[in-house]
Amino acid sequence: AGKAHRLSAEERDQLLPNLRAVGWTEMEGRDAIFKQFHFKDFNRAFGFMTRVALQAEKLDHHPEWFNMYNKVHITLSTHECAGLSERDINLASFIEQVAVSMT
Repeated sequence: AGKAHRLSAEERDQLLPNLRAVGWTEMEGRDAIFKQFHFKDFNRAFGFMTRVALQAEKLDHHPEWFNMYNKVHITLSTHECAGLSERDINLASFIEQVAVSMT
């Protein structure tokens, strides 16, 4: 996979608009992106988390997340470069595909 590097301003301008358009926000005081997902019930939320977890394990890039019944809160940041990297963008894009397929 290679060493992750923190996204430059130009890379952010190119990569973040599509994620912002679907509800991802940049966190204040931290170089990370965040989104809250809502599902019909706990079973769907857990199924969503399972699919994301399997992909995250393949990528060796794991989200920070919190689950409460039908809600899943996800924060993405790359510890290796202490901020947003292309790995976060790729995982967020995968997460969006999973979320859309489960609604």
